[in-house]
Amino acid sequence: MSEPITPNTQAILLLTAPLIARRGDASRDLLSAGDYNRLARMLRERQKQPADLIGPDAQEVIKLCGQPFGRSRLEALLGRGFLLSQAVDRWNARTIWVISRADASYPKRLKTRLKEGAPPVLYGCGDRALLEKGGLAVVGSRHVDEELIRFTENVGRLAAEARRMIVSGGAKGIDRAAMKGALVAGGNVAGVIADSLERAALALDNREPLMDRRLVLVSPYDPAAGFNVGHAMQRNKLIYALADAAFVVNSDFEKGGTWAGAIEQLDLLRFVPLFVRNGANIPKGNSALLKRGARTWPNPQSSDELGAALVTAAESVSAEPKQDTLPLVVREEATAYDSTPAANPTKEIAERAELPTDVKPSPGEELLKAVREILRRELVEAHTEEVVASLLAVTKSQAKAWLVRLVADGALEKISKPKPVRYRITTASDRLL
Repeated sequence: MSEPITPNTQAILLLTAPLIARRGDASRDLLSAGDYNRLARMLRERQKQPADLIGPDAQEVIKLCGQPFGRSRLEALLGRGFLLSQAVDRWNARTIWVISRADASYPKRLKTRLKEGAPPVLYGCGDRALLEKGGLAVVGSRHVDEELIRFTENVGRLAAEARRMIVSGGAKGIDRAAMKGALVAGGNVAGVIADSLERAALALDNREPLMDRRLVLVSPYDPAAGFNVGHAMQRNKLIYALADAAFVVNSDFEKGGTWAGAIEQLDLLRFVPLFVRNGANIPKGNSALLKRGARTWPNPQSSDELGAALVTAAESVSAEPKQDTLPLVVREEATAYDSTPAANPTKEIAERAELPTDVKPSPGEELLKAVREILRRELVEAHTEEVVASLLAVTKSQAKAWLVRLVADGALEKISKPKPVRYRITTASDRLL
């Protein structure tokens, strides 16, 4: 890694990361994203920071913050120093860096848009400065024909010629086609990986663009972790948050990560204008997304046309009434958590931690909170998506988008076996809510 891991990031890794330098080493007691957010707020209120949990006064800080999580649980997690050193050696050997929300170099787009939903830890390989450039997110199905692969590669080429970065998920099919088209044309690409960042970082096809600083690969999941359907679905919000506009090339109807991510973007997140491919022989999912408010892809034939379409889309979004919400404060002039005294220490520490001080939630956030409260009461026993949709009086796809979000936040757990898939509240969610 180009930079050493900061003490704050070390503490966050010990608390939240599986550190699977060897298979099977992951702890079952890791703090979920929701748990960590609660701990971060407790530290802020006490004018502390994550690094204090492994500092000279660690026992005192653990005692102050340990009650909701279990003091012995925190001590066990923070005592995994040797395992962390093994994992760091492994990451260094593969040129993988790691940063946390407590670091000034953490992508500001993720902090501002996702707020506490931003991953506590982000692993990556390549030039992290690319993560601040925005660009066109291109997503779609894994299983598509060669004609659609060529179409998508051409979109990547036009984006490169228009000096627009491609943001995608790195999966086979549409994702890789868009990334390949941009890289071959000399463009920049950001890939949000859900399947072994280690393997992607070492892949022969990625070596040259990584060295040329035209490619950055990132993941909120342990670099050694293999493919996970839940991870693949959850990384979609990171793709949208890093982009200026998005294009769905191909989507199944009411199933799959592309559909779930697009629905979440259209109905809840609304970070960027969302385009969908239209025309003859489009799948049912594309048609449904267009009916729900997505924009028709203008099929640009040149880089100038593509650039103009994205500018027009951005201008139309900026002309819309703004939500009554405030982004998190982002400090650019210094690293997070320095020792400079503050006139208002609590507010200053909140700013350094990129946590809200007095942030009014957006309408989407308020709606999700209401849904979370309802499901907390109703999902003591596990229920299917269909039951949840009926309970909330919404479509199955909308219910699924909320369920996916709440699973990622640690409020719900997904039970896959035996089928059908069901959801219920977690012990952690009961504490958080």
